[in-house]
Order: sequence, then C-alpha cells, then structure tokens
Amino acid sequence: MKNANPYARHRYPGEVIAHAVWLYHRFTLSYRDVEELLAARGILVSHEAIRKWCQKFGPEYAQKLRYRQARPGDKWHLDEVRIVIKGEVHWLWRAVDQDNQTLDILMQKRRDKRAAKRFFKKLLKGQRSVPRVIITDKLRSYGAAKRDILPGVEHRQHKGLNNQAELSHQPTRQQERQMRRFKSAGQAQRFLSVHFPINNLFRGRRHRLKSKVYREHRQRAFETYQQVACA
Repeated sequence: MKNANPYARHRYPGEVIAHAVWLYHRFTLSYRDVEELLAARGILVSHEAIRKWCQKFGPEYAQKLRYRQARPGDKWHLDEVRIVIKGEVHWLWRAVDQDNQTLDILMQKRRDKRAAKRFFKKLLKGQRSVPRVIITDKLRSYGAAKRDILPGVEHRQHKGLNNQAELSHQPTRQQERQMRRFKSAGQAQRFLSVHFPINNLFRGRRHRLKSKVYREHRQRAFETYQQVACA
C-alpha cells in the first residue's frame, strides 16, 4: 500500500522541504543560496538534496496549484521569446491574461504555424474557458493557427498592445541569468512549468491594493501553498 505521507523516509519534515522548494522557485536564487538561507536557520542540508527536492516535489506542487488557480480573464496576451540553449535557438511561448497571470508556457524550436497550433492546443487543454479576445504581435503564425483552433475569437495584432506579455518574460530572463543559461529545452520546460504556478499564487498586484488587503492576500497564498504541500 502506498504511504499517504509523501515525505516518508525523508530526513527532514515536509515543512522544511516545502519551504526550500518555495524559496527556489519564488525568488531568483541558486540551490547554494537556498542552502545558505536554511543554514542560517540551523537546518543543515546540501544543495544537492535541495535540487532533488525541487525535482521531486516541485512538479506535484505546481500541478495542484494549477487546479486551484482562479478562472482566467477573458483577454489573453500571447508572445514568444528567443532563448539560446547550447548555441541552438529555441522559442518560449507564453500566454498571460489581463491580470498578468501566466496561463501556460511551451518551449519549442520553431515559431511557425505548426508550433503556434501546438501551443494553442496545450493552452486550451489546461484552461476551463475560451478567451473573448487574444492579443499578439504581428507574427503571422498566430493568425494562421487561430483560424483553425479559435475561429470565433477576436484577434488583435499590434506590438504596442502586447507589452503585458512581453514584460511577463522578465522573471524568466532573471532566472536564466541566475542559472547561467538553461542546460536543455527539457530542463527549461520542467523548471518554468513549476516556476509560474508558484509565482502566480504570490503575485498580488501590490501597487493596486491597500496594505491590509495585500497582507490578507499574501496570508491566503501562504495557507494555500501549505495545503498543497501537505506540510
């Protein structure tokens, strides 16, 4: 019979493991940075153990957070950014709603119609609704894929209207610099698939909220994360 406790046979309790995974994916930190932060609290663990915790528990946390994510807005911004991995160009496709919540990401080698259709299908599979309007830059692949996948949805193509999606790539660039570039497309996909649900949970649009409301939002985010981590 499978043990109900996911942290069974681990040296440290779930609270420590969940906190280490949260630190790594919430902030621009390396495994050694997390090791030092835990050491300051008297928790002696190697960076290699933290790496294994993130690989084992991170995807599980992210999957549960995606199930709990609120229904997205009806206006979706789509964009792709160029990422070089070992001298080879890849494209990171990303979709965000009007509240700057990341909806999905996909790493691909191309940005043609076939790649756009693949991203549309993955995006719609993970959502419980269809957008009222999508906003993209002037890449023709979006229009060609949209006609096949979302024929009834309004499509606006204008580079200036899509600044929100372009700005959403900044955390990825920061992590890429911290990690001294991604090692492979698969590694980038796995990391970012965990990174964006955790950041969505704690991104409270602080500049639009009063301090009391923001603290309440942050407290609910911590409670949700603890429930997801079963810690």
